[in-house]
This record gives sequence, C-alpha cells and structure tokens, in this order.
Amino acid sequence: MNFLLEAKLMDFHLDGLLNLPDITIERCIKNDTKTILKVGFLTDHATCPHCQQSRDELHQIRPILIRDLPISGQLIELEIPRRQYYCNNCQKYFTEQLCFVDEGRRYTQRYEEYIYHRVQVTTVEQVKREEELSWDQVQGIFNHQRLQVKKSHGERLNV
Repeated sequence: MNFLLEAKLMDFHLDGLLNLPDITIERCIKNDTKTILKVGFLTDHATCPHCQQSRDELHQIRPILIRDLPISGQLIELEIPRRQYYCNNCQKYFTEQLCFVDEGRRYTQRYEEYIYHRVQVTTVEQVKREEELSWDQVQGIFNHQRLQVKKSHGERLNV
C-alpha cells in the first residue's frame, strides 16, 4: 500500500473517531498533557439564519479553541475555524452555527454532558482538579446543562 493511500485511510479513521458532522482533522499537536486537533470543514457554505439561503461568500475566519472529551487521558481541544459569511440576500453578516457546540459556549455539547454527569456522582472540586478547569467553569457547565435538561423535560411534557 502506498503512503498517500495509507494517509487517506488514517485521516478517515481519525475523522470517524472524532465523530463530528462535516468535520475533518487536518493536524494534531500533542504535548504531555494536552492534544490540540486542528479541524476543518467538509463543506464550503452555511445557511443564513435570517433568510435560510445557503451562502458561500466567506467574509472572515477566526479560529477558536473548543474543549472536547478526553482521549486516553489526554485533554482534547479542537481548534475550529469559525467562519463568518456575508449574505447578499439580506445584506447581513452571520457566523455559522456549529451543531455540536451551543451558541456562545467553549465546550462541545458532549463534553458539557460528560462534566454534568461527573459532577452528579462526585464533586465540583474533584471534577475541577481532574479536568484542569476552574471551579467557576465546572459550575457554569453544570448550570448550563441543568437548564438544558429542564428544557428538554419541559418539551417532552408539552408534546
């Protein structure tokens, strides 16, 4: 098997391991305690939240770090290029929404759920220490997730 074919197979498996929609791993930077996965998008467009039209007029990209679930004891951060688009139809700028990160958050939804469940069986202090987060970060994640659980229970009751 040639090197390029092996590299393609490896990339496919890494993307599958990350299991996030329309995301590909472009680069991995690792030190003793943390791994940063630089990711890219498999699509080149986003839907305008104002008019619901698909847009590909990229205005700017601002990379952000998003915390994700640990892998093999390593803290994982995703470096995600946050893409801002211009919509010619509404003449407004918008930043594409990520389906795996709640708006304004710096953690994947699955990481926040993980922290929420860990706090329920241990303590904020223990999770803070083991996840290398501040007390306020752990408490903020817990409170955000508790609100999400309340919302989802309310929606189920109203159905």
